[in-house]
Amino acid sequence: MQAFGRLLDLMDKLREECPWNAEQTMESIRPLTEEEIYELSDAIIKKDSGAIAKEIGDVLYHMAFYSRIGQEQGNFDIADSINKVCDKMIFRHPHVFSSNGQKMSAEDIANTWELVKAKEKDGNKTIMSGIPDAMPAIQKAVSIQQKSRGTGFDWAKKEDVWEKVQEEVNEVIQACTEDNPIHEEEEFGDLLFSVINAARLYGIDPEAALSGTCSKFKRRFTYLEEQTIRKGIPLKSLSLAQMDALWDEAKAKGL
Repeated sequence: MQAFGRLLDLMDKLREECPWNAEQTMESIRPLTEEEIYELSDAIIKKDSGAIAKEIGDVLYHMAFYSRIGQEQGNFDIADSINKVCDKMIFRHPHVFSSNGQKMSAEDIANTWELVKAKEKDGNKTIMSGIPDAMPAIQKAVSIQQKSRGTGFDWAKKEDVWEKVQEEVNEVIQACTEDNPIHEEEEFGDLLFSVINAARLYGIDPEAALSGTCSKFKRRFTYLEEQTIRKGIPLKSLSLAQMDALWDEAKAKGL
């Protein structure tokens, strides 16, 4: 509580005495908040506890910033925000806070989560309406799939998803023979959605998985590039077979 009070006092002082902080609006700091969220996500993926603690602090600072602006506008303050989330969590967890709440497993809670949320006062009008349009596509796909699961609309067995993935692969192949870019884009989207769904069902974070593959590709391509620079050979002058050989070297070195 003392540390939280220190944060709010710090925000007050900066807002009142720092010209840059005084000029900021919710709109101007929103992109910075998005950056902080990505930095926190990156620290979690790397399992760096020191960085996680730091990034949580940065995110908290931004939440205090928004709340201070809301307070200045007479709309809300930090206490309103905290009370709203507390009220919401109490409503969503009757098995914890209700005197006659029934025992539920983690799976039971996940499977009924969206149905409970739909009963909230001032909640989203539909289950999907709470998903931001600006959310990155992979994250949006996962959110859509998780919300569907929360109503019971999901594969009975995770293994069943592979038939759908194969179906989408075949439809992409077919679309690519039709010279119709709009249809091709649609089918590629369906395929990506089904692959993300498969990852979710198997407990794999598709964002982390793809990020790992991108990092791996960068390491191996950088090795390929460094070898050509060291030998004084332009990268573009290599044949595909020569590039593949260097690529295999990088793999063999564990890059």
